Amino acid sequence: MTQNPFEALGGAGGFDMNALLEQAQAMQATIESAQKQLAETVVEGSVAGGAVTVKVSGVGDLLGVDITPGTVDGADAESLADLSDLVVAAYREAKAQADQAASDALGPLAGGAGGGGMPGMPGGAGGQLGF
Repeated sequence: MTQNPFEALGGAGGFDMNALLEQAQAMQATIESAQKQLAETVVEGSVAGGAVTVKVSGVGDLLGVDITPGTVDGADAESLADLSDLVVAAYREAKAQADQAASDALGPLAGGAGGGGMPGMPGGAGGQLGF
């Protein structure tokens, strides 16, 4: 980035508004680039030895669910309920990976707020960056 916008100008004191604007624009471009990269990232969560695998984007969007044939008996209500639990568990695993990827990508840009929430906020932001 450019110089510190709060440095004294010619010994007169004050700050350089242009430098501040340049820093803000550079930060915005970096964040947009990281967000685009996250949107293109795909992570997987799987459970029961891969019987159920869920794909999630880096921003947490559900992209797909793969179920190994023979995993459940479609005529048995209890087996279908178990399948539902497996899908939820696989999604949670994938979503945790997506949240970690977002924290890794955006945490440094948020002044270290990734993972721990915003400083000074009670309970932080739940460890998520709004995705």
